[in-house]
Amino acid sequence: MVALHGSRQEIEELKVLIEDKMQHTYLDKNIEKSMIDEEKLCILNAMINNTSMKASEKKQTIITTMLVQIALDTHDMVPISNDEKESEATRVSKQLTVLAGDYYSGLYYFLLSELKAYDMIQVLASAIKEINEYKMKLYYRELDSFESYILLLKKIESLLILQIAEYIKKPVLIPIIEEWLVTKRLMEETNNFDNNRFSPIIHTWLNFSKEQDDSSIVTSMKDIIIKNTNRIEEHTLRLSDQHKLFKTYILSGLKKLGDKTSVMEEG
Repeated sequence: MVALHGSRQEIEELKVLIEDKMQHTYLDKNIEKSMIDEEKLCILNAMINNTSMKASEKKQTIITTMLVQIALDTHDMVPISNDEKESEATRVSKQLTVLAGDYYSGLYYFLLSELKAYDMIQVLASAIKEINEYKMKLYYRELDSFESYILLLKKIESLLILQIAEYIKKPVLIPIIEEWLVTKRLMEETNNFDNNRFSPIIHTWLNFSKEQDDSSIVTSMKDIIIKNTNRIEEHTLRLSDQHKLFKTYILSGLKKLGDKTSVMEEG
């Protein structure tokens, strides 16, 4: 409990630092504020916590990685359309959102160049390039099955964090992070569906495939969640105490998912 409480405090402090870096008077007034992906922030913190980095270096690695994530998420907020009849206000809003994403992306270059952390810049730039390539596959519908769609989502969701895991020499955490992030996303989407809220994943796949309805897609997603949680638990329990904070965080998260997956299995 003490470890998780301490971790919670660290997360809140990191959020304040990230929000401080993101602050831009004009953008704050004119576009929807970009959200910090707290799940990825928690994973990064737990993963980096047990490294030989100095405290300041740990914070800088987390902050810059999250700025990249926020930049990617902000660009995803721009609706893809070429409607010539769209209003001037809509067009300006889209342009500002793109600029905001570019601004957040530029911040990480600036922060790391100040530290002369050129190797880290290369790692993050490589991740951005690869993620955008996967997003283009999604955009051009280069998919032949629901399984390939979920695999693509898994790569988009986790690649940035996985590159950092490689960078800090924590490859043992990679299979857990990969499965965990996509499982959390699928759980969020099924909850949206069950509560009659919009689900981007389901909506996108329905546009790809005319052979499935939303109920069958949700059933497939719930099956994946159940299988993934079992695999995540097996991998996590094998981790040594060297990864204590990360292990505690994932097992705690699995416990919270436990009741929901039990209901799915019964259903």
